[in-house]
Amino acid sequence: MELHFFTGKQAGFEQAAAIRQAVFVEEQGFHNEFDEIDETCLHCLITDDAQPVATCRAFEKPGESGCWIIGRVAVSLNYRGQHQGEAVMKAMLSELVKRGVQEAELSAQCRAAGFYEKLGFTATGEIHMDEYCPHVTMVKKL
Repeated sequence: MELHFFTGKQAGFEQAAAIRQAVFVEEQGFHNEFDEIDETCLHCLITDDAQPVATCRAFEKPGESGCWIIGRVAVSLNYRGQHQGEAVMKAMLSELVKRGVQEAELSAQCRAAGFYEKLGFTATGEIHMDEYCPHVTMVKKL
Protein backbone atom coordinates (compact mmCIF):
# COMPACT_ATOMS: atom_id res chain seq x y z
CA MET A 1 0.00 0.00 0.00
CA GLU A 2 1.20 3.48 -0.83
CA LEU A 3 0.10 6.75 0.74
CA HIS A 4 -0.21 9.93 -1.34
CA PHE A 5 -1.00 13.52 -0.36
CA PHE A 6 -1.71 16.20 -2.95
CA THR A 7 -3.44 19.55 -3.16
CA GLY A 8 -6.20 20.31 -5.61
CA LYS A 9 -6.62 18.39 -8.81
CA GLN A 10 -3.02 17.24 -9.18
CA ALA A 11 -1.78 13.75 -9.98
CA GLY A 12 -3.85 11.30 -7.96
CA PHE A 13 -7.08 13.25 -8.10
CA GLU A 14 -8.53 11.08 -10.86
CA GLN A 15 -8.01 7.97 -8.71
CA ALA A 16 -9.51 9.63 -5.63
CA ALA A 17 -12.43 10.86 -7.73
CA ALA A 18 -13.01 7.34 -9.09
CA ILE A 19 -13.43 5.99 -5.54
CA ARG A 20 -15.80 8.81 -4.59
CA GLN A 21 -17.81 8.38 -7.81
CA ALA A 22 -18.24 4.65 -7.17
CA VAL A 23 -19.06 4.97 -3.46
CA PHE A 24 -21.04 8.17 -3.11
CA VAL A 25 -22.67 8.57 -6.53
CA GLU A 26 -23.13 5.03 -7.85
CA GLU A 27 -23.61 3.09 -4.59
CA GLN A 28 -25.23 5.70 -2.35
CA GLY A 29 -26.99 7.94 -4.87
CA PHE A 30 -25.53 11.33 -3.94
CA HIS A 31 -25.67 13.95 -6.71
CA ASN A 32 -23.49 16.78 -5.35
CA GLU A 33 -20.26 14.85 -4.81
CA PHE A 34 -17.76 17.10 -6.56
CA ASP A 35 -17.40 20.81 -5.83
CA GLU A 36 -15.04 23.78 -5.99
CA ILE A 37 -13.39 22.73 -2.72
CA ASP A 38 -11.73 19.83 -4.58
CA GLU A 39 -9.59 22.35 -6.44
CA THR A 40 -7.82 23.69 -3.33
CA CYS A 41 -8.10 21.15 -0.51
CA LEU A 42 -5.62 18.56 0.71
CA HIS A 43 -6.41 15.08 -0.58
CA CYS A 44 -5.15 11.78 0.85
CA LEU A 45 -5.13 8.65 -1.31
CA ILE A 46 -4.08 5.08 -0.56
CA THR A 47 -3.19 2.91 -3.55
CA ASP A 48 -2.29 -0.75 -3.95
CA ASP A 49 -0.15 -1.39 -7.05
CA ALA A 50 -1.66 1.76 -8.62
CA GLN A 51 -5.21 0.63 -7.76
CA PRO A 52 -7.14 3.26 -5.77
CA VAL A 53 -8.01 1.91 -2.32
CA ALA A 54 -9.20 4.73 -0.04
CA THR A 55 -9.42 8.50 -0.02
CA CYS A 56 -10.45 11.57 1.96
CA ARG A 57 -9.95 15.31 1.78
CA ALA A 58 -9.46 18.16 4.25
CA PHE A 59 -9.57 21.94 4.21
CA GLU A 60 -9.37 24.77 6.71
CA LYS A 61 -12.76 25.67 8.11
CA PRO A 62 -13.68 29.12 6.81
CA GLY A 63 -13.29 31.74 9.51
CA GLU A 64 -11.80 29.33 12.06
CA SER A 65 -8.03 29.18 12.01
CA GLY A 66 -6.74 25.92 13.48
CA CYS A 67 -9.80 23.86 12.58
CA TRP A 68 -9.92 21.74 9.44
CA ILE A 69 -12.86 19.85 7.99
CA ILE A 70 -12.33 16.27 6.84
CA GLY A 71 -14.71 14.81 4.32
CA ARG A 72 -15.34 12.54 1.34
CA VAL A 73 -13.95 9.53 3.23
CA ALA A 74 -14.42 6.51 0.97
CA VAL A 75 -13.01 3.01 0.45
CA SER A 76 -13.17 1.00 -2.78
CA LEU A 77 -15.53 -1.96 -2.57
CA ASN A 78 -12.78 -4.58 -2.99
CA TYR A 79 -10.83 -3.19 -0.02
CA ARG A 80 -13.60 -2.89 2.55
CA GLY A 81 -13.18 -4.83 5.76
CA GLN A 82 -9.39 -4.38 5.60
CA HIS A 83 -9.20 -1.26 7.83
CA GLN A 84 -8.40 1.04 4.91
CA GLY A 85 -10.92 3.66 6.07
CA GLU A 86 -9.14 3.77 9.40
CA ALA A 87 -5.76 3.95 7.63
CA VAL A 88 -6.72 6.90 5.42
CA MET A 89 -8.26 8.77 8.37
CA LYS A 90 -5.23 8.19 10.61
CA ALA A 91 -2.92 9.34 7.81
CA MET A 92 -4.91 12.54 7.31
CA LEU A 93 -5.10 13.24 11.04
CA SER A 94 -1.35 12.74 11.35
CA GLU A 95 -0.74 15.12 8.46
CA LEU A 96 -3.01 17.75 10.02
CA VAL A 97 -1.10 17.50 13.31
CA LYS A 98 2.17 18.05 11.40
CA ARG A 99 0.60 21.20 9.93
CA GLY A 100 -0.29 22.53 13.37
CA VAL A 101 -4.04 21.96 13.11
CA GLN A 102 -5.68 21.93 16.55
CA GLU A 103 -9.10 20.48 15.76
CA ALA A 104 -10.69 18.31 13.08
CA GLU A 105 -14.38 18.40 12.23
CA LEU A 106 -16.47 16.24 9.93
CA SER A 107 -20.05 15.63 8.92
CA ALA A 108 -20.59 11.90 9.33
CA GLN A 109 -23.38 9.84 7.89
CA CYS A 110 -25.23 8.77 11.03
CA ARG A 111 -24.75 5.10 10.15
CA ALA A 112 -20.95 5.68 10.16
CA ALA A 113 -20.76 7.71 13.39
CA GLY A 114 -19.46 4.71 15.36
CA PHE A 115 -16.50 4.41 12.99
CA TYR A 116 -15.49 8.01 13.71
CA GLU A 117 -16.09 7.62 17.45
CA LYS A 118 -13.49 4.83 17.48
CA LEU A 119 -11.06 7.36 15.98
CA GLY A 120 -11.73 9.81 18.83
CA PHE A 121 -14.43 12.02 17.29
CA THR A 122 -17.39 13.19 19.37
CA ALA A 123 -20.82 14.10 18.01
CA THR A 124 -21.89 17.71 18.51
CA GLY A 125 -25.16 19.34 17.63
CA GLU A 126 -28.24 18.07 15.90
CA ILE A 127 -28.67 15.58 13.10
CA HIS A 128 -28.91 17.33 9.73
CA MET A 129 -29.68 16.16 6.21
CA ASP A 130 -27.12 16.14 3.40
CA GLU A 131 -29.18 15.52 0.30
CA TYR A 132 -31.43 12.67 1.54
CA CYS A 133 -29.05 11.22 4.13
CA PRO A 134 -28.94 12.00 7.90
CA HIS A 135 -25.56 13.29 9.09
CA VAL A 136 -24.12 14.44 12.40
CA THR A 137 -21.28 16.92 12.97
CA MET A 138 -18.35 15.40 14.88
CA VAL A 139 -15.15 16.96 16.24
CA LYS A 140 -11.79 15.83 17.57
CA LYS A 141 -9.09 17.82 19.34
CA LEU A 142 -5.67 17.10 17.82
